[in-house]
Amino acid sequence: MNDRIRRPIRWGMVGGGIGGFIGEAHRMAARLDGKFNLIAGALSSDPERARQSAAQCFIAPERTYADYREMAKAEAARNDGIEAVTIVTPNASHHAIAAAFLDQGIAVICDKPLAVSVADGQDLVGRAAKAQRLLGVTYNYSGYPMIRHAKSLIAEGVIGKIRLVQVEFALGWLAAPLEQEGVKQAWRVDPKEAGPSGVVADIGTHAYHLMRFVTGLEVQTLAADLATMVQGRQLEDNANILLRFKDGARGMLWASMVAAGESVGFRLRVYGETGHVAWDEAFPDQLHLRMLDGTDQTLNRGGKLSPQAKRATRLVTGLPEGFVEAFANLYGDYAEQIEARREKRAPDPLSLLAPTGADGVDALAFVEAVLKSSLADGSWVALE
Repeated sequence: MNDRIRRPIRWGMVGGGIGGFIGEAHRMAARLDGKFNLIAGALSSDPERARQSAAQCFIAPERTYADYREMAKAEAARNDGIEAVTIVTPNASHHAIAAAFLDQGIAVICDKPLAVSVADGQDLVGRAAKAQRLLGVTYNYSGYPMIRHAKSLIAEGVIGKIRLVQVEFALGWLAAPLEQEGVKQAWRVDPKEAGPSGVVADIGTHAYHLMRFVTGLEVQTLAADLATMVQGRQLEDNANILLRFKDGARGMLWASMVAAGESVGFRLRVYGETGHVAWDEAFPDQLHLRMLDGTDQTLNRGGKLSPQAKRATRLVTGLPEGFVEAFANLYGDYAEQIEARREKRAPDPLSLLAPTGADGVDALAFVEAVLKSSLADGSWVALE
């Protein structure tokens, strides 16, 4: 391996300043394997907050910006400018920021959702294709080793043809009207910053992507019952969605911000003709495989795993891996794709498991279909 291959990717960030959880999660994930070096940032639109946040991240003052447009142009003009940028701002700003960097030839890693409309998402995919640059969307739960193992088992036909899929992402942190108390993260139910959807865009798309990632199934039609449980809230905070898949399978997706007492409520079950797999984020290193003949196995990360799961594993059995490591697996995949472009070679095929702009558009189409169904009093609508 030569020095060029070992050189970390010059990396920047927009958003994720002091006090922001998701920005630090991205930074921890990107640092874990040493493949990214944070050298520039517009970590806040407030100049002083941007300066203080950048100093905490050891970003040089001359690479510290308060405006993402200025950052995109300035970095593109430098010989040592950033090669990739991560966007961790409220949903409604994603399209404009991503477009500014893609148009300057800078790869984009965007926190979900990719945008607030299918049209904007498709526009970004087109810009990425024109620039021949990576456009990634961090549906990070697809980075868990046992999720990737579940995907492999299903593809191998271990549980037979899929009949039923149950997925839920239930949290309780917005069971009270925190937006009325000025809590920062409550922007997620403010349409000016979150877009036209609350819980579905925020965590429902995580559940949708994970279900699609693991099963490979495509939703044909859906029927959605959306509710705003907290009085005075502007966007939906609970969603119950029935799913019909193109191959005849059926499913249900529940996403909630008002499931009081829930803190780690992400669960997936996939039932085939001869058995099922079950995963619970509270125990992410385990995957349950239960068969019609009575066989009942708890598979542990670190054991005999598929190549997809092995590539996403760092520690031996018994030492737990978790949220940051799953996030880091996506960053590792994106790094491999960026490095492959540098070296004019094909990337490792396993790195292509990481979510792309196309996955982001797929999730946005899901959100739009859900909103359309809800407006039609829960009628069945096609997912285009």
